[in-house]
Amino acid sequence: MSETTEIATHGVNLTDFAADKVRTLLEQEGRDDLRLRVAVQPGGCSGLIYQLYFDERVLEGDALRDYDGVEVVVDKMSVPYLEGATIDFADTIEKQGFTIDNPNAGSSCACGGSFG
Repeated sequence: MSETTEIATHGVNLTDFAADKVRTLLEQEGRDDLRLRVAVQPGGCSGLIYQLYFDERVLEGDALRDYDGVEVVVDKMSVPYLEGATIDFADTIEKQGFTIDNPNAGSSCACGGSFG
């Protein structure tokens, strides 16, 4: 009999367009063992900045959510800061890349990546 570890879920949303972009990037890398990790770290002019990167690990305390085969993982310290946030992908002349719309961000600054 094997032990099962209960993995928490989180309230971060991933749009279909962003999930498709993650899938495409993983296919280009030839990797199916990676998930998208979202975190907040100290720094920036408002005190916190976002981090988005691929990770093969799921650590103790991580919260995980699956979006049609794309797993999004958030560490337990970042979960409260990211509750209700939406990750999207912009592909316009002005901007290309992942964006995070976070209702918990009380203020913004010129660098555009921080919140407090």
